[in-house]
Amino acid sequence: MLTREIAVQQFSSPRRRLRVAVVTETYPPEINGVAMTLGLMVKALQAREHQVQLIRPRQHAADFPPQEENLEQILRPGVPIPRYAGLKMGLPAKSALHRLWSLRRPDVVHVATEGPLGWSAVAVANKLRIPVASDFHTNFHSYSRHYGFGWLKKPVMSYLRRLHNQSRVTLVPSQSIRRDLEAAGYRNVEVVARGVDTQLFDPARRDRHLRREWGVEDGGLAVLHVGRLAPEKNLSLLIRAFEAIEAIRPDARLVMVGDGPELPLLRQNHPRFVFRGARRGEDLASHYASADMFLFPSLTETFGNVLLEAMASGLPLVCFDYAAAAEHVKHGSNGLKATFGDDAAFIEAARELIRDPGLRDRDMGRAARESALNLSWEDIFSRFENVLLNIVGESESLQEKALFGLETAP
Repeated sequence: MLTREIAVQQFSSPRRRLRVAVVTETYPPEINGVAMTLGLMVKALQAREHQVQLIRPRQHAADFPPQEENLEQILRPGVPIPRYAGLKMGLPAKSALHRLWSLRRPDVVHVATEGPLGWSAVAVANKLRIPVASDFHTNFHSYSRHYGFGWLKKPVMSYLRRLHNQSRVTLVPSQSIRRDLEAAGYRNVEVVARGVDTQLFDPARRDRHLRREWGVEDGGLAVLHVGRLAPEKNLSLLIRAFEAIEAIRPDARLVMVGDGPELPLLRQNHPRFVFRGARRGEDLASHYASADMFLFPSLTETFGNVLLEAMASGLPLVCFDYAAAAEHVKHGSNGLKATFGDDAAFIEAARELIRDPGLRDRDMGRAARESALNLSWEDIFSRFENVLLNIVGESESLQEKALFGLETAP
């Protein structure tokens, strides 16, 4: 059995090259935080000369990705996820994975999502005694109440706990999520945080012409929200907070970047808002940099990558004190935080930013940018790589001891 703490150590040169099987339901070009983070992690493994076998559902009929150096993609059947347009859930694949990994055994299996495909991967890897790392990315148990099946919260949490406790380590993006999961009975939970690309997300990308497209003239106020337009994102609070801003600044415009099932109703009920759809790359970065403040009312994040992107773009922000905000937002310095679930405090924080233009326009935005400059992706990639190297090393050590009768292998 592994000790709960997995030591992070520097391996002697040359670094061991691993065969890593990565199993996921979502991957770029799909637009969401999980896909974005996983895409970066896979690229980092490739760059460090590890061999990656990526197993995921086929996204659409024309999805035939070219093979890349150090990357083999294996596409499996999937079914659409209700109310998550464009995303598919992988079907169970125990027999296929058993054949695949019996013929060419990976050193480690990394399960990024917890659907039937991920469950199959954990079961097969354990049967073949291949060490497993898993990611806890999304609060599915919290999402359940937003989609009309809140009564499933406890069974879903039990399902997730069983899956993750069959892996050697469960990776989470923040200390607060680690504490929550450990309190709920999860074992071997470790933090691999998130970074941000401060060259892409940069205040220098501010675009006066883009602001005019939004209907914001010089001296106007652009209030930004970036994220999936879905029930779990607490959009009703976003609207109430913006209306409080509007009462002070009638010239304010709410700019919403993202797509999702709530978009048609939002367009119908709030025609004065600016809806920009899903954006990526430099286009997305320009949207951040061209705004004046950022509102993030979600209560269901395991991290919240968009917070770091907003900070890197020099935006003062209003958010709740948990996940990424708990670790990276210093109230009154680089943003304003409300106690988790306190809607009134969130709205008052939004008003506070409007009442103090100096705080919003200079001090807080600059501090947010400076904070983001310290969040290097390279450090995150090294942490992830070392966790994989360590569980492979510990697994091999246990198997050697079992071979010589010194200890029973797990």
